[in-house]
Amino acid sequence: MFYSIKGILIHIELNVAVIECGGVGFLCRTTMNTQKALPPVGQEAKLYTHLNVREDALELFGFATQAELNCFKLLTNISGVGPKAGLAILSVLTPEQVAVAAATGDSKAFTRANGVGPKLGQRIVLEMKDKVKSMQAADPGVMQMPAGVLSAAGNAEAAVNALTVLGYSASEASGAVAKLDSSLSVEELIRQALKSFGSAR
Repeated sequence: MFYSIKGILIHIELNVAVIECGGVGFLCRTTMNTQKALPPVGQEAKLYTHLNVREDALELFGFATQAELNCFKLLTNISGVGPKAGLAILSVLTPEQVAVAAATGDSKAFTRANGVGPKLGQRIVLEMKDKVKSMQAADPGVMQMPAGVLSAAGNAEAAVNALTVLGYSASEASGAVAKLDSSLSVEELIRQALKSFGSAR
């Protein structure tokens, strides 16, 4: 319903940012990473938004980047991960770190977030990996995650695999990563690929 909101940032507190637009103050639930990216109160800000509709409430969630918004939607589609847990995860991990953790099976990374225990961390990894497996069955061109320590040559493959975890097709991920320097770290390759996806829209 709401794609984004742009206006004056009039209030900020833990996991909340209020943006005034057209005389109306919109309260947006946010992550700590988004709050770090916001300008000082009184200046113009823009957030990409998601409206969560419940029986007893309407909640607007706001994110500094489309990548963070997309990652939030992906996380909250996993059984047991509600909006609160999604915000907690994206407050301690960037979308790039979520992709790397899911692709490498690092469930402990998710348990750094408040309210995410070992079982939920493992479920997040399994469900995200299941998405990749279904993509691999449909498209054999999806690259496999290299085992062991990643070499510079394997960074591109790892980045493509992580991007598919975030919901991009193998062809989209491969095309974006192919334009980048494969000697970059996996996380940096993912970050730049996500940036290129955002600018292409």
